[in-house]
Amino acid sequence: MRQSSLGPESGELLIRTGITGTAARMGHRLTIAMRSWRATVDWDGDEPTGVEVTVELDSLEVLRGEGGMTPLSGPEKALVRTNALKTLRAKRFPQATFRSTSMEHDADSVRLPGTLDLNGRTADQTVDVRIEDAGDSWRISGRAQVRHSDFGIKQYSMLMGAMKVADEVEVTLSATLPRNPA
Repeated sequence: MRQSSLGPESGELLIRTGITGTAARMGHRLTIAMRSWRATVDWDGDEPTGVEVTVELDSLEVLRGEGGMTPLSGPEKALVRTNALKTLRAKRFPQATFRSTSMEHDADSVRLPGTLDLNGRTADQTVDVRIEDAGDSWRISGRAQVRHSDFGIKQYSMLMGAMKVADEVEVTLSATLPRNPA
């Protein structure tokens, strides 16, 4: 059994939010980068057998906001970051961790049923991963839909709830894994 690791040096982990409510068009659909994360892949020979991903929530950086009445400014990005960390209760629960419980292989993709620990709660989570052969490495792209409500997280809202972050956010991972890691 061997392990290989991926992190920010290997690729990027992004979160994309939506907006709901009667005043939704006033808000921004956010793209957030997680700057500190680590994925560990367990191997049995040439077959991956398990995955664990840990994300440091305090590493979130607001990259951009689409939509809204005005462009998202630097000070607004800082305020969004502060609000997100508060909403996620990152001081009390500084990490989010996904652990696969099985792997379902299908040609060039893998479905990873597992659990996600977030905000002091654990819930079932599935991650879909696409794997592309790039010669001396693998290009990996993963995608998951995560619901705030599954983890007891109340979505950030404004205007007495007329505008709020959508319950479901999209988490994506794009990374390169050397075929024969040292």
